[in-house]
Amino acid sequence: MALIETQKPVLDIAANIPAMLFAQVEAHGPQTILRRKDRGIWKSMSWNDLGKAIRQAAMALKASGFRRGEVACVLADTSPAWVITDFGVLSSGGICAGLATAETAEQLRQRLADCRCRILFVGNEEQLDKVLEIRAGCPALERIVIYNFKGLRDFNDPMCESFQAFLARGEIYDAAHAGEWAMGLAAIDGEDGAALIFTSGTSGAPKAVMLNHHSVLAQVANAAALLGQRAGDERLAFLPMSHFMERILGIYQAIYSGTVSNYVESAESVRENLQEVMPSVFCAPPRIWEQFYARITVAVSEATWLQRKLFDWAIGAGQRLVSAGASAGPLLRLSAGLGSRLVLRHVRQRLGIDRVRVGCIGGAPVSPALVRWYGALGTHLVEFYGLSEAAGLMMATRADPGRSSGVHQLVSGGEVKLSPSGEVLVRDDNIFSGYWRAEGRPERRLDAGFFPTGDTGRLENGVLRITGRLEDLITTRSGGNIAPSEIEAELKFSPYIADALVIGDPNGALAALVAIDHENVERWAQDKRIAFTGFASLARSDDVRGLIEIEIQRVNAMFAEPVRSFRLIDRKLEPDDPELTPMMKLRRRFVSEKYRELIEGMY
Repeated sequence: MALIETQKPVLDIAANIPAMLFAQVEAHGPQTILRRKDRGIWKSMSWNDLGKAIRQAAMALKASGFRRGEVACVLADTSPAWVITDFGVLSSGGICAGLATAETAEQLRQRLADCRCRILFVGNEEQLDKVLEIRAGCPALERIVIYNFKGLRDFNDPMCESFQAFLARGEIYDAAHAGEWAMGLAAIDGEDGAALIFTSGTSGAPKAVMLNHHSVLAQVANAAALLGQRAGDERLAFLPMSHFMERILGIYQAIYSGTVSNYVESAESVRENLQEVMPSVFCAPPRIWEQFYARITVAVSEATWLQRKLFDWAIGAGQRLVSAGASAGPLLRLSAGLGSRLVLRHVRQRLGIDRVRVGCIGGAPVSPALVRWYGALGTHLVEFYGLSEAAGLMMATRADPGRSSGVHQLVSGGEVKLSPSGEVLVRDDNIFSGYWRAEGRPERRLDAGFFPTGDTGRLENGVLRITGRLEDLITTRSGGNIAPSEIEAELKFSPYIADALVIGDPNGALAALVAIDHENVERWAQDKRIAFTGFASLARSDDVRGLIEIEIQRVNAMFAEPVRSFRLIDRKLEPDDPELTPMMKLRRRFVSEKYRELIEGMY
């Protein structure tokens, strides 16, 4: 068992989450804290405007009979309205639960029943239709509040109202009940439930994690100190608020540190909005960083001879600098500096990450080569390990040339160690209250004070590397255990592979399901004059299969146990598909079952 160095915890935190926000409102009233791009125009919201809207939302909830300790749910894309609702629910003494927009109607019915949800907030007509389909099976549901009424002008239902009408009701109720707002805020205890966050469900059914105010605030303060996020920073808000990465490490940490959150116009506009904002803080799952790398790799391959030579010189100098660390000489530093300024800066600008000071990658195992490539590019990523049960960030690893390992790893205020079986164990005062059950009893399991995460890891030069999930380990023909996530991460480092699922056949040999990167493989096929009519015919092409086989052989050279067979998924996976989690990870069990025939064909 090995313990990792722990950061000194931040002790000076607010009494509860609304208290943190309203202290900032009082200190920075007219300054901008949120922006939202709407119909091509960035619109700002000040701390004062945000505080006013939150108060209206909280009082509207009280006017609707919402009681302390009850759960309100949100089924919507990330937006300022989501933020207002979240803090409004917390300010009224309630618990706010975010639901993934890709949930099926039946999954949604189960979530609402488990939460005993009486008030539900939905984003638009699409989400409303899904709720109306199953509301008969949700006897506790009394009110539905709709953020965007587009397409619903003639819609009339006594259970439903617009978000604007909801806030107006809150303002009227507030005026008629003097003193209730202040009394309600004062009654919120740090141990009260605050956030109900559903886990990703990568390898099974999502579980609802109950977090209290104190746990969230402690982790937010520790994470801000660990990452160095501060007032004046700008961030892009685009990840789902139903996940802790956006809700806790995103908006809560932004509110705590005074970072301005810029909300994208839509999921399709993330690239464009990133280039417009040029944030100083950008945290994203590996898939986003992999996509950026793939775009640049393919663009370089299509550039002129001179452009390729310049890029190869600049990125090569950056890679040598990263490898040399503290021992880098002045000539290497000069060469890498010139390459960064003259060549790589334009690459970073094209991606929208030229101003990134705090760049984070986490949520799934990542290829070390990907992190090194970004370091060479001039964007130094912090690898973070977090989990919903720990209220967010648990451990961060950043480049540090002065250390023999080349990195510095710190735990965010708690303890992390490995069990004899290689499972990651965490102990912290801020570990969750428990998993929420339908009967309302939170439950959790502890092992001698440590929470068994179900994740696996190993120590390399004193650095803990997260390798995957314990239940996903594959026993090979030699009798050893393989973490498929490590092989998958290296496969996804290819610009031609969007995702991969490594599995073990009954004899212990490794096989893989591969989803090709549509954009990059399509461009490759066009350059090679390979005929195809659509995504399915592209994935079935012998030439494309040969391309992916080369990529698999490259990865096989890195591991003792090779992938011996593979199949290509002949449909493009979209973010809302059930195969993917909200953080764009493959749901292992679901995919294994859905593509069982394809998998069995490899045996």
